[in-house]
Amino acid sequence: MKHNHTKSMCEGSSGKYICHTHSENQYKPIELYSFTDPLSPECMGIEPIIKKLIIEYRQYITIRSVIACHSNVMDKRQFPNQLASGRNKTDINEDNKGNCLNNMPSPYSLSIAVKAAELQGKAAGRRFLRKLRHKVFLEKDNINDKHVLIDCALDAGLDIQEFTKDICSQTPIKALQCDRKLTCEMEVKTLPTLIFFSVAADTEGIKVPGVYPYEVYVQILSDLLGEKPKANDLPPIREFLRIFKMAATKELSIVYGLTDKEIEMEMKKLQLKQIVKRMSYPLGTYWRYIEKSEGSS
Repeated sequence: MKHNHTKSMCEGSSGKYICHTHSENQYKPIELYSFTDPLSPECMGIEPIIKKLIIEYRQYITIRSVIACHSNVMDKRQFPNQLASGRNKTDINEDNKGNCLNNMPSPYSLSIAVKAAELQGKAAGRRFLRKLRHKVFLEKDNINDKHVLIDCALDAGLDIQEFTKDICSQTPIKALQCDRKLTCEMEVKTLPTLIFFSVAADTEGIKVPGVYPYEVYVQILSDLLGEKPKANDLPPIREFLRIFKMAATKELSIVYGLTDKEIEMEMKKLQLKQIVKRMSYPLGTYWRYIEKSEGSS
């Protein structure tokens, strides 16, 4: 699998999308493609590894998230024509702006919403997806309710007016079609899958389906760079939670290389200082950062 060190983009009229490429980041030597399904617990499970890679090796890596749902509604015989035809029934005007959110099946609405969020930046898209998964897997909210998507956008710090406009436009449909094309071209069969490419050399990409120990990914970076990369220091746990707002005990143990028991001890100290709040879910224990205004009320 060779990589031409370019990023795919899409344009075209409804039902006729053309993917083309343009040169991308010239400063970071590694491009990391993360193939993910918003509704997959396994894909949610690889997030701690991706976060740690971004923190420790951000000077080496450009990351791109690719939505690659493997549900029947994403069958290549139906996608994206079924999605496009459904969305074309909604015009963008003040009277019905946002109504398209009521008409989309949940896998469509989630994928479209993520691509719409990404129009405000890659980091914004990742924040939105993280909030979305919390709503789905932890709070068990109804993902067919458009207000849930709006709440996720608010929590992710998105411009709500832009988000509601973008989500009812053709742009995220085209982006989702490009993601589908990439998934097929790169022969991704398992989710999650990470694919590492070297920008400097026209070599085969390294595909990693599934989830492996963190050290495996660092070794891949070393192999592609030709030397062991220098890791940035991890922030204090308190700062990590301030940035990401909420994290599971298991997630923190992966990021910081500590046992669950050691993380629990550290979090109890922060809990006593009213810096975090313990949240219990069937999937495990989570810790939510308490904003200063909330803690002082």
